Amino acid sequence: QVQLVESGGGLVQAGGSLRLSCAVSGRTFSNDAMAWFRQRPGAEREFVATISGNGARTYYTDSVKGRFTISRDNAKNTVYLQMNSLKPEDTAVYYCAAAPLGPNGVVVVATLIDYWGQGTQVTVSS
Repeated sequence: QVQLVESGGGLVQAGGSLRLSCAVSGRTFSNDAMAWFRQRPGAEREFVATISGNGARTYYTDSVKGRFTISRDNAKNTVYLQMNSLKPEDTAVYYCAAAPLGPNGVVVVATLIDYWGQGTQVTVSS
């Protein structure tokens, strides 16, 4: 019953912007920390950004700080990742993820994730 469905991926030029969305169903959305992870070919899935259930806390990996913004709209059961100043090294499959950490928790490791989306491809050309 629990589903996370990403959308918004695509092909953009370096320096451009893209906004990813993740629609969640089948859970009490406000109780879950949400996160975005990404995976490049031949690499392990890596943490990108996280946001607490109440939206008050966010955390980013160093490589995206100042460029990416994670947000959520609990009324719409949706989490977003606004990506600006995109670089070719941002190219990856991006995955939405949920962890049952209550309203204040954030999650930065994949082993704590209970639910994953199917992924959406982001390609940044140079």
